[in-house]
Amino acid sequence: MSRRVSLPAADDLFRPTTTAASEDTRDTARGTGPTAVPDAPESATPPVRKPSGRIRHDEKMTVYVTSDELLDIEHARLLLRRTQGMAVDRGRLVRSAIAIALADLEENGDDSMLVTRLRES
Repeated sequence: MSRRVSLPAADDLFRPTTTAASEDTRDTARGTGPTAVPDAPESATPPVRKPSGRIRHDEKMTVYVTSDELLDIEHARLLLRRTQGMAVDRGRLVRSAIAIALADLEENGDDSMLVTRLRES
């Protein structure tokens, strides 16, 4: 009996999660799939960006924060629990903040809070 652990290969880790996506990828690679995306009508409004909430997430990103930033996130989480009765975890709080920042960027462009903060730092 082998004591070695069997780990998935890189192909298993980075495969498409839906069959439609894998078929589209194969068609595009063969040159048989769509090659261009038509422009959206100018009257179309951009989709409303919402946080993903409590679902199983397929992607992961590591972000390093200072101890003060982590304490601020914890303070915000506890404040939401105390004042709003909302029990949210840090990940959900951060995803919501990201959704707000990206929606503001799409709506206001150069005048968005994100651009302003990044220019200041």
